Amino acid sequence: MKILANDGISKAGENALKDAGFEFLDNTVAQEQLANFINENQVDVLLVRSATTVREDLINACPTLKVVGRGGVGMDNIDVEYARNKGLHVINTPLASSRSVAEMVFAHFFTLARNLHECNRLMPLEGDTDFKKLKKAFSNAVELEGKTLGVIGFGPIGQEVMKIGISLGMKVKVLTRNPKTETLTLNFFDGQKVNFEITSTNNWDEFLKDTQFITLNTPKTNEYILDTPQFEKMMDGVFIVNTARGGVINEVSMVDFISNGKIAGAALDVFESEPKPELALLMNPSLSLSPHLGGNTLDAQEKIGLELAEQIIAINKKLQN
Repeated sequence: MKILANDGISKAGENALKDAGFEFLDNTVAQEQLANFINENQVDVLLVRSATTVREDLINACPTLKVVGRGGVGMDNIDVEYARNKGLHVINTPLASSRSVAEMVFAHFFTLARNLHECNRLMPLEGDTDFKKLKKAFSNAVELEGKTLGVIGFGPIGQEVMKIGISLGMKVKVLTRNPKTETLTLNFFDGQKVNFEITSTNNWDEFLKDTQFITLNTPKTNEYILDTPQFEKMMDGVFIVNTARGGVINEVSMVDFISNGKIAGAALDVFESEPKPELALLMNPSLSLSPHLGGNTLDAQEKIGLELAEQIIAINKKLQN
């Protein structure tokens, strides 16, 4: 089988595929030229991340394709149902980047809680002239220990977020459409394990009451999860982080509630108008911002590459039997 990793793959994943006897094409092909390239090279497996889209027209134009893989959790850029109806195997890596995204959530929470987003903007400009003024301005920081963490979503990322929160001494709540119970296992360096049984709620009032840190860890939705009605019910001084998808939070309404002091600060790793976020967001001093980096660590990319390779090897064995 010939494999094209059009948006790249880790060296570990590439080596695993080559060691399994697959022909690996080291190319990055523009979207408009992709169908021709796949057909000319008789590509069997197309691997993508965020840049390349796999829509009906590409699927129809490329009869040699047997597998389409997405290095990551969401598959918004692939017409999954259509591909599967056409007989293609569609795979992704729902677990590989969970820890990296969860750590990004807390990178932003710590940044907001300690005003580091503003410090990093102002210290290069005013650190040599207004050091004492800045020190006083940013002294209203808070700790995370003992605070209540509210997690929207109970998937692999949400569970990793809760594990980190528990390890920091936070109380945790989780919101889902339907209540359910999961057992979270914290593994420690010396081999010890501690299990926590967590039950979610679908009651917004219960979830938002006394919750000081809120994170969204859900798939893409067709409507806002956090909008004016939810913001109004939040406690004053709440911190919010979105590493899920653009469009799960009403950014305009959120900024209004930041302006009136209801929301102490928010962080966005994803945006409604991505890849061109609104200027009002980019210039807001109460926002901690990153350009969709949640799963972009070297560790996650290695895990993603290996997880894709394992799935492709397993599919190939099935196709040969």
